[in-house]
Amino acid sequence: METTFVLVHSPAVGPETWAPAAAALERRGHRAVVPDLTGVAAGPLPSWPRAVEAVRSAAPAGPLVLVAHSNAGHLLPAVKEGLGGRVVACVFAEAHLPPAAGLVKPVAERFLPFLRKLAGRDGVLPRWTDWRDPAEVAALLPDPETRERVVSGQPRLPLGYFTQPVPVPAGWDDVRCSFLWYGPPYDEVAAEARQRGWTVARVPGGHLHQVVAPDAVAEALVRLSLKS
Repeated sequence: METTFVLVHSPAVGPETWAPAAAALERRGHRAVVPDLTGVAAGPLPSWPRAVEAVRSAAPAGPLVLVAHSNAGHLLPAVKEGLGGRVVACVFAEAHLPPAAGLVKPVAERFLPFLRKLAGRDGVLPRWTDWRDPAEVAALLPDPETRERVVSGQPRLPLGYFTQPVPVPAGWDDVRCSFLWYGPPYDEVAAEARQRGWTVARVPGGHLHQVVAPDAVAEALVRLSLKS
């Protein structure tokens, strides 16, 4: 059966961050879906089971390539387990790398003080792009219309999303795993991926480069995940 790329966005942003790359993959004759994770943090903790269900509901039958961006990397092992053995490859696109097994939190402890300052009295954070200087956001997304679509599609996450432990099932990395990076500071994560024996590739750009250069990113995803 035909393999489908399942492009998983960080719950801090929205599906528009993968939509251009999905279209680029389809132009190359591949199937691609982008599950919508914008609502997974709504409701009581833990929220990660809702992320697993959102991906499972969107994924078609047949073999799957899971592709995670940014914070979605922490979710990928649980998502893979929820898909019941259909995943043939995992690609981490500027995504955090989970451990081999155990538990992982969606953000490193050193970032929690920053997030606590951002959270309002209700414990809810601003949108991800509002954490940054507008000039930085404009550099990440130079086209104004694209920037508006990405910005308007973001949810506001509760602080608790970033403090909840997410399970990492042992053996999740028993398929072909690879890492795609665009630029610093993910060069450090790329080095860790190499140490794990993964294939690593770079497409130079900013953290949302799959929105800016979807064709180049789509080509890299195919090279990294599908055997020739």
